[in-house]
Amino acid sequence: MKDLIKTINNMKKSEVANIINTRIKEFATFKEESIQIIFREMCFCIMTANCGAEKCIEIHNRMEDDFLILDRIQLAEKFKDCGYRYPNIRSSYIIKARDYITDLEKMLNQSNQDDSLREWIVKHIKGLGYKEASHFLRNIGHKNYAIIDFHIIDVLVKFGLIEKPKTLTKKKYIEIEHILREMGEKLNLSLAELDLYLWYLETGKVLK
Repeated sequence: MKDLIKTINNMKKSEVANIINTRIKEFATFKEESIQIIFREMCFCIMTANCGAEKCIEIHNRMEDDFLILDRIQLAEKFKDCGYRYPNIRSSYIIKARDYITDLEKMLNQSNQDDSLREWIVKHIKGLGYKEASHFLRNIGHKNYAIIDFHIIDVLVKFGLIEKPKTLTKKKYIEIEHILREMGEKLNLSLAELDLYLWYLETGKVLK
């Protein structure tokens, strides 16, 4: 862990730190947004599973309120027109997720939020596992969840912190998240910030 901590500490002294700090501030502004805007961000995270982030960002920006007003067939057709990889199944997930918009708003407004918030999302929103639920929560300003995708796993494997898992079970996800939380404490970074540093280290980009 020492080598990776040293690498990230060096990054914290570079221009990358300013880019990451700006992105974290952008995420924080979502707490002032309407539930409709927040739901649209959830749709983005439903889209990203097994799909390239940059392509999903491009398509998501084109869709805007389509996530809220189109029916399943119309949404699937719009996805196809945009060149999205999984138009049918993900449009189905999004339509089902609409049923929980009011409940989602109530959950997000609770003053005492812990892992029960992520657990609720994973249980009720089809298409969002631990990674995608964490991604959604990070993107709307929650800093204490790790987004463990293959980019993050590859970095941790390279630095000898973990062995590459064959499958990412809930138990394995929580184990890796614990490692990242420990690293974040040593670096004085939240999990949200640490994720962006690790993602940049692997890809050379800071997205969302």
